[in-house]
Amino acid sequence: MFYASKLLSALTQPLAWVLLLLLVALFMFRRRPVGARRALTAALTVLLVVGWLPLPNVLLRQFENRTQVPGGSLQPYAGIVLLGGAIEPPHLTEGRGQISLNEAAERMTVPVALMRQYPHLELLFTGGESGLLVEGTSAATSAQRFFRSLGVGDQRVIYESAARTTYENAVLSAAMPGVDKARPWLLVTSAWHMPRALATFRAAGWNVTPYPVDYLTGTRTRWSEYSLATGARRWQIALHEYFGWLAYWVAGRAGP
Repeated sequence: MFYASKLLSALTQPLAWVLLLLLVALFMFRRRPVGARRALTAALTVLLVVGWLPLPNVLLRQFENRTQVPGGSLQPYAGIVLLGGAIEPPHLTEGRGQISLNEAAERMTVPVALMRQYPHLELLFTGGESGLLVEGTSAATSAQRFFRSLGVGDQRVIYESAARTTYENAVLSAAMPGVDKARPWLLVTSAWHMPRALATFRAAGWNVTPYPVDYLTGTRTRWSEYSLATGARRWQIALHEYFGWLAYWVAGRAGP
């Protein structure tokens, strides 16, 4: 499943489609000039559409609007299950001697704030190595350094360091010593990832309530917003989540 996920990430990159269409146009240039022009036109059209942010934001907003932060006190909850994905790869972290967070930094910072507000909450961090090549340092190891630097003691955190997919997050976390998935837990991950994560954890028998963070969209997007870099990233995230949820549902690893 991990390698299928990596393949899906590659196939859902719109700029990769543009490159493929350009290669097709180049290959057909001499023998089939009409087809080459059509491929080139398609490449330019995709490139133009990708940067228009209202389109990917509509798709992402559908995911982000499906769950909300629970209201009221968090006193009834036993702890927080935090999914990895917010820490930069080990070669960057180890090379600079600092824990570098990516655009999903709220996954790491929000739980710290919640634990300070509710001292009874424990934290279960789940995340192994996310790269294709094993580098020897899991996300859990980096997370431990990060939480220690903010004064969160090891006695309040359980680290699961083998999971590389959302499904493994749910299954391997439940097998950790001292973890009771029947107790009420808060599930923390990016808002756009929450629907698939929530369905996966509940299918695995977890008693979890969503606590979404790291929103990418607001309640609306101005029609004039355009950015190729941002648009390509958001299209990839949206498509990855759609196809990822479909794959999990077909495999019986997530509910509808």
